[in-house]
Amino acid sequence: MKRPRPPSPPPLSPASTKQTSPPPRPLKSLHPNTPPISSKKPKSHPKWVPLNLSQTELSLPLTFPTGQTFRWKQTGPLQYTGTIGPHLLSLKHLQNGDVSYFIHFTPSESAAKLALLDFLNVSISLANLWEVFSENDSRFAELAKYLKGARVLRQDPVECLVQFLCSSNNNIGRITKMVDFISSLGTHLGSVGGFDFHEFPSLERLSAVSEEELRQAGFGYRAKYITGTVDVLQSKPDGGAQWLLSLRKLDLQEAIDALCSLPGVGPKVAACIALFSLDQHHAIPVDTHVWQIATKYLLPELAGARLTPKLCSRVAEAFVSKYGEYAGWAQTLLFIADLPSQKALLPSHFWDIKEKKSAKIEDSNSCNIDGNYS
Repeated sequence: MKRPRPPSPPPLSPASTKQTSPPPRPLKSLHPNTPPISSKKPKSHPKWVPLNLSQTELSLPLTFPTGQTFRWKQTGPLQYTGTIGPHLLSLKHLQNGDVSYFIHFTPSESAAKLALLDFLNVSISLANLWEVFSENDSRFAELAKYLKGARVLRQDPVECLVQFLCSSNNNIGRITKMVDFISSLGTHLGSVGGFDFHEFPSLERLSAVSEEELRQAGFGYRAKYITGTVDVLQSKPDGGAQWLLSLRKLDLQEAIDALCSLPGVGPKVAACIALFSLDQHHAIPVDTHVWQIATKYLLPELAGARLTPKLCSRVAEAFVSKYGEYAGWAQTLLFIADLPSQKALLPSHFWDIKEKKSAKIEDSNSCNIDGNYS
């Protein structure tokens, strides 16, 4: 890479002509065709840059640590850091609540910003959605006052799929360790706040990892699902990554059925992947928490019933009937509001109804984002 030439020295003044030694010359390059080496330091990286998103459109604490992704780390007060493709970025809230971003590493700053905006689903106005939801649901309208900015991400489908393969019958701590192990197989992009960050490994790289290696790393029976799914994706004519992206163009049920053809993916995990990476905005992942919400506020006649795959479909239909084509976004806020960490921040009148006993789920593939995945 060519180095910048140092600035030319100023013209000598009459006084300077009396100097006994000439001014220092720039170091000569070892190659005659390259400019002399400069003693100047490279320009520092750009500062934090406003993202033009208010806290109403994006709340980092209500978006990143709530189970959509396990690859973003909290690296400071109201600051989260993660990778999007080959880009390593941090996001944080300013004092006024607006969001800014910082690029730690990227091959292209313009590409990094475009990737970030796509990842954050910024083409969808959260304020407009919540206005519609609030008109149809007075309780949602009240919750929205306290839980602004809970946004649904648009993740890379391969990355999202592998993360949720790790989630079956698992807890957040163990899921995060598994995802960190998988991530470490990719290119190291840098370290922030004591955490190492890697580009998510390609399917080709993942195909070189054996089931035994994953078992030794603590993946248990999920190891066979990951290696099996990678093998299936690698056999797709246009490649597995492209096949997953093509599911964004299908109807929801077609996308769910396609995902369920992969080893270890059941209807509920498929709904998580569809909502968080495939533009299926009315996908409803039904787990014990969502079931409790549904029987308390949408389908009270089902309270006490055993949750079956058929009733999961009925719950999903109830959400879509009430909230429309972006029902998955509404469900996400209602789900977050039901987490213990968020309940503590809400007025007590939200919880004046006695909670129902958790229902048992027959299908083990559900995405329960409150500590445990069952």
